[in-house]
Amino acid sequence: QVQLVESGGGLVQAGGSLRLSCAASGRTFSRYAMGWFRQAPGKERDFVAAISWSAGSTYYADSVKGRFTISRDNAKNTVYLQMNSLKPEDTAVYYCAAAAGWDKAYRGFGYDYWGQGTQVTVSS
Repeated sequence: QVQLVESGGGLVQAGGSLRLSCAASGRTFSRYAMGWFRQAPGKERDFVAAISWSAGSTYYADSVKGRFTISRDNAKNTVYLQMNSLKPEDTAVYYCAAAAGWDKAYRGFGYDYWGQGTQVTVSS
């Protein structure tokens, strides 16, 4: 089992920045690819970004490319999502998740463990 706890959400004005953190505990964190997803009210959960176990590979949804950066610190069992130039349409609950394989993770599939989510609200 892997337990994931997100933090760092909040209210920010359009154009602002936030950094989300996801702390992991349980099985060896560094063996997992990690991803961020988001779910806006009334919509399905969407893939945002993923990072391989070694941090050698990253992948982003087109909607956030150039604005968001995913990173990880395996020594701290933590994955981050730096969000810049935020837009009102980025408003959602953001979830981190862990996947055993990169081949599915970068496409938004194969995630076995999920956090409870953190709310991000971007005002116009």
